[in-house]
Amino acid sequence: MTKNVRVRFAPSPTGPLHIGGVRTALFNYLFAKKNNGTFVLRVEDTDQNRYVEGAEQYIIDSLNWCNIPFDEGPGKNEKFGPYRQSERKHLYKQYADELIASGNAYYAFDTAETLDFHRKDHEAKGKTFIYNWHNRLKLSNSLSLSAEETQTKLDAGEDYVIRFKSPQDETLHLTDIIRGDIKIDTNILDDKVLFKSDGMPTYHLANIVDDHLMEITHVIRGEEWLPSLALHYQLYKAFGWETPEFAHLPLILKPTGKGKLSKRDGDKLGFPVFPLKWTDPKSGDISRGYKEDGYFPEAMVNFLAFLGWNPGTEQEIFDLDALINAFELERVNKSGARFDPDKIKWFNHHYMQEQSNDVLAESFKSQHSELAEIDVNYIAMAIGLVKERATFISDYWDLTHYFFVAPSEYDEKASKKAFKEDTKPLMTQLIEMIDGIDDFSVVNLQTKIKGWITSNDIGFGKVMMPLRLALVGALQGPDVFDIMFMIGKNESIKRIEKVINKL
Repeated sequence: MTKNVRVRFAPSPTGPLHIGGVRTALFNYLFAKKNNGTFVLRVEDTDQNRYVEGAEQYIIDSLNWCNIPFDEGPGKNEKFGPYRQSERKHLYKQYADELIASGNAYYAFDTAETLDFHRKDHEAKGKTFIYNWHNRLKLSNSLSLSAEETQTKLDAGEDYVIRFKSPQDETLHLTDIIRGDIKIDTNILDDKVLFKSDGMPTYHLANIVDDHLMEITHVIRGEEWLPSLALHYQLYKAFGWETPEFAHLPLILKPTGKGKLSKRDGDKLGFPVFPLKWTDPKSGDISRGYKEDGYFPEAMVNFLAFLGWNPGTEQEIFDLDALINAFELERVNKSGARFDPDKIKWFNHHYMQEQSNDVLAESFKSQHSELAEIDVNYIAMAIGLVKERATFISDYWDLTHYFFVAPSEYDEKASKKAFKEDTKPLMTQLIEMIDGIDDFSVVNLQTKIKGWITSNDIGFGKVMMPLRLALVGALQGPDVFDIMFMIGKNESIKRIEKVINKL
């Protein structure tokens, strides 16, 4: 590539950043880093009616948590600032005027009532109303009016919009990196509104102007913008600007594979659709986030990368550097990607195993007041024994509580299986034997206790099951001898005595 790659993520601050938006940001980030380019954040906040307080900071926090921070944007390396469209309003009118001067756009004064009448009239005749060359001259605009009439309306302060003049009887040949060659008949295109008399541009004009002024080389965005591609190509042509390359990412589908993933799907099936927890500033409603639900950012990024992209191999585990090296837009699929809540858990389980026990112990300890006085190194040792069974840090209490607190009750079904008529005398003998062990290491405990069972011709289940129940309260957990070593001789004997007293 001859030009320095510059991509942008351009969300609207109308609420929390959806998981689909995070995926779009991620693909932009990966492409930029793969090509030693720049990842730009632009906030498209021209629709002030839908602006939500705190949403912009939420977007930035989400990108930072995912470890895909922007290189350039609000408050950071503002080479092409400002990066909020609301602060760029003064730029757009001159470009709208330029399109009018070149004959590529025109003023339109039609009222909402007039346009509604024409739509209904067309529907009654089995047709679709399209505001373009078919009917421009029948409507109130600077193409049907004289220059004097148009100026009179403008001087009188009549409401107007500026529409793009879509060409007649042309075939557009467009190219998309993901979808290949696209042909579009201009006769079916609307003359889209670009600018309004209130001084605000529409998305289409602001988007094109900003991408040009910010020297964006590749526009990587969601499939929902594919219908706008024809207009955007034509706008670049009308301005005489170099067109960036386009890539439209596939939709993220519901877990069923039918329809676009929504917050409602997450609420219904019990998984988040936002990266971070979000509290609605108006209603106070709280939406769950992947961070607060215990997911690692590495797991989320790895999972999202595979929603629509694959490396062409069987490999599924990629850290961020590996993703950057492997990522190619040409390997992004056209078809929608099904969101699988179980798959992201699978990724999270993998990245859990990659975490250091010390780091996990600190996090686990901070979540449980019961552990306040417990040495973090002891907690880390306990985590190391059960780690392979954990998917979330929140799983550790269920998996390790017996290392910190003696069981207060015993699993009923397991008790019926483990406690027999001879259990009490066997456990009493076991206490005497344990009390005589000075070297309380795992290996020695295993040698002594197993040797005692064997030499006395006792069935292993007759001792090991009630022993495990005494220590854990259930027939689960890591090796019994690891547990005994961890809690120590006195606590081990104390727990066995407690079981004996219940028999």
